[in-house]
Amino acid sequence: MKLETALAIAPALALVSWTQEFLPKEAETLNWSKFSGFWYIIAIATDTQGFLPARSKRKLGASLVKVHKPGQLRVVIAFSRPRGCQSREVTLKKDRKRPVFRNTLKGVKGLHVLSTDYTYALVYLRLGRAGSNYKSLLLFSRQNISSFLSLREFLDTCHILQLTKQATILPKDDSCAHTILP
Repeated sequence: MKLETALAIAPALALVSWTQEFLPKEAETLNWSKFSGFWYIIAIATDTQGFLPARSKRKLGASLVKVHKPGQLRVVIAFSRPRGCQSREVTLKKDRKRPVFRNTLKGVKGLHVLSTDYTYALVYLRLGRAGSNYKSLLLFSRQNISSFLSLREFLDTCHILQLTKQATILPKDDSCAHTILP
């Protein structure tokens, strides 16, 4: 291998290695009962084209997470989309080998909680079917505002996941989020 080729490949390999190390190992240690409940989605970064509506029509998202059975989560997510507020419900099963919940039949390849103190959470969501793969980073909060530190962690993680250009802090309009209140 030529030196020029090795020098060109080295940064990419380092980023992939570092990103894989950064991905969560939480499924064994996270208290899912404590994590369960209603969350506002304060910010999103996604590589999904056309997911968010125009800036003037964006609203806070929301998620309702419940432990359904051991090893299963029921997750409802509501977002302001180009066609108005839409919600989806899916039951996710814990992977036996990895710290991830998934339901590939519904297009959810992985839901990871990257970090949380149970008042905020960074959630990494991988979606896809039929060769299409998308990734999203969500900033969850129990309140409809976020702390500076959680927002800083969100932006730093966007950088690591190469989602910085697609990062959006959602406006405080919580009318869409309240459609799934328990």
